[in-house]
Formats: sequence, C-alpha cells, structure tokens
Amino acid sequence: MGTITERRLKDGSIVYTAQVRIMRDGKKASASSSFDRRPAAEAWLKRKAAELKKPGGFEQLSRIKGNGATLADAINEYLKTSTRKIGKTKGQVLAAIKNHDIAAMSCEQITSKDIVAFAQFLNAGGRQPQTAANYLSHLSAIFAIAAPAWNMKLNSVEMDAAVAVCRRLGLTAKSKKRERRPTIDEMDRIMAYFEEQARRRGSMPMHMICAFALFSSRRQEEITSLRWEDLEPGRVLVRDMKHPGEKDGNNIWVDLPPEAERIIDAMMTRDCERIFPYNHRSISTNFTRATKVTGIADLNFHDLRHEGVSRQFEMGRTIPQAASVSGHRSWQSLQRYTHLRTTGDKWAGWSWLDAITRKSGGVARQ
Repeated sequence: MGTITERRLKDGSIVYTAQVRIMRDGKKASASSSFDRRPAAEAWLKRKAAELKKPGGFEQLSRIKGNGATLADAINEYLKTSTRKIGKTKGQVLAAIKNHDIAAMSCEQITSKDIVAFAQFLNAGGRQPQTAANYLSHLSAIFAIAAPAWNMKLNSVEMDAAVAVCRRLGLTAKSKKRERRPTIDEMDRIMAYFEEQARRRGSMPMHMICAFALFSSRRQEEITSLRWEDLEPGRVLVRDMKHPGEKDGNNIWVDLPPEAERIIDAMMTRDCERIFPYNHRSISTNFTRATKVTGIADLNFHDLRHEGVSRQFEMGRTIPQAASVSGHRSWQSLQRYTHLRTTGDKWAGWSWLDAITRKSGGVARQ
C-alpha cells in the first residue's frame, strides 16, 4: 500500500518520500510526505495504514491536502513560503523535528498531550529544558499560521496549552544567562599569543579584533561586516544586526567608544570595502584555539561583548548610554547589567591598547 523513495539532493543529503496510494470503489486517494530519516518515513506509513483501517479512513485520505497534511508537511510549507530569512538555528531545529514521530502525525490529530510527550522525549534524550523550550518556540510559529495560511489543521490552542504544561512540569526552562567575563590577565595572555601569530605573513590580526570586540561590544559577524563608508566620527552603522524578529535590514547606528575608534584608525585597510575583511567563522575558530593553547577555560569570543557591555555600566553609564554602544533595542535586555556597581574602568591604561594602535593590522583575508 505504501512506498518509500530515496532521493539525493544537490547538497549531498538524502530525503525519504513516503507515499500512500489506494483505490476503492473506483476512487483514488493518495498522500505523501518527505523526511530526513527513513525511520520517520516508515513511522508515517505505519500511521497512515492504521488510519485507513478506521471507519472513514479512506474518506479522510481523500480530503484536500490541507486536512490530510502532517506536521512535516506544515514545516515544509513554512520553510518554502516564508519570505523572511530563516535563521540557521531555527532551520536546524525545524529539520530535526521532522525526524521525530510527531512530524508524521496528521495536523488535526495533534493535541497538547502529543506535544508534551515530544518535550518529554527531548528531555529523556539528554537535551536540556532550555533546548526543549527552543524547540517548542520554533514549533509554535508553525502552529500559529498553518491553519489560516494553508488550511493545515494545527491547533494553536493545543500548542499554547502544551507550552504551559511543559513549563509547570519543568520540561522547558528559560536559557541561563552566561556571566563569564575575561580577566585582564587572560586577555594579556590571549593578546600575546595573537601578536606572535600576527608576525606570520597573511595571518588575521586577531589581537586587534579581540580588543575591538571588547571595547566596541560587537559580535563577530558584526565586526566583519563593518564598512568604511558607514564609519563616521564617534559612530558606525551595523548592518543586519542580530534581532529576534528581523534577520535582514535591521541596520543600527551605534556609538564607538574612543578605544574602538583608535583600533579602527590603526587597521589601515581602506583599500577594502570592509574595515575587518575576514571570515567571521575563522574568528571563533582562532579564539577557541588560543584559549586552549594559553590554558584559559570556558571563555568564548562572545564573552568579549559581555565584558564590553559590563564595562559601560561599571563606568557609570546609564541604560540608554550603554544601549547606544551595544545596539540593544530593548532596554529590558540590559536589565541583567544594572546590578553592576560603578567601580571605574578596569581597562583604563591597558598596555595592549597602546601596543596594537601603534602598528597597522594586516589585510589578509580568510
């Protein structure tokens, strides 16, 4: 009654398409759905076979696509029709959900009980409650629009109820705020390591990039996207700044602390469109390698941004002043920093700032 066909995509990945075709009393009925794993496709076929044995099963299969669609169909439709750029993490989460049994269920059959069971499965599989919450958050977007947009009968009320239950049962939780900050000694060791690396021909000036990240509070993707044409005295335009609701076109002017301006002035890469013409992925890779070599535990490149924002508050800046540097649209996002006391600038007189701004950075591209 059912078949599974295997198809290799251009990127080398394999898609398994499960299809059911049946004829009864001269009438045809069919349904199909695609999955990233064969077991998920087999589970879908098994479920369809069980549905057909029930009274009215054939009639249900004969309905229009919207009423017979599975959760996997709804996810595929969302990925195909969304005009907004879907972030890498969200795309990966939705692809992963398609490989679970719940994705093979028809939309109209999914209840809060099924969603809670899915969250329990995630927890039992070793995923943290914060990860489970992330899965349900992205799945909620599908439930919110599937019925009105594509007549796929996902019930958003069932999703809302499941989210509330999962929260009360501890199956989901908010992400923990990371508080790791680099010490001056740790930054001295990292800078010394990268200065040595910078002597190699064609190497990336990671010592300058690290210092700029610390003083400017910029993310690695933002640093490598900054353009000379967007630079003005005391500020710079950050294009497509990370924002939960906007993946493109979120261009924000941010203030540049004097230390960050000094580093830009020392870059001497004006023959390039970008101020830091490097691959942002290489920045993270190089930083991770440096922490291992220098024996620094549990420190990542993004922690430099956290240090930069913390520095603003320790220098006595207000939330609006700190936001003008960090680029946060919501001042509520900066509430986590308000407990910091005004203790002054611990980076004042940092010898490495003078050392790196007396020389120009390299222009190697990676």
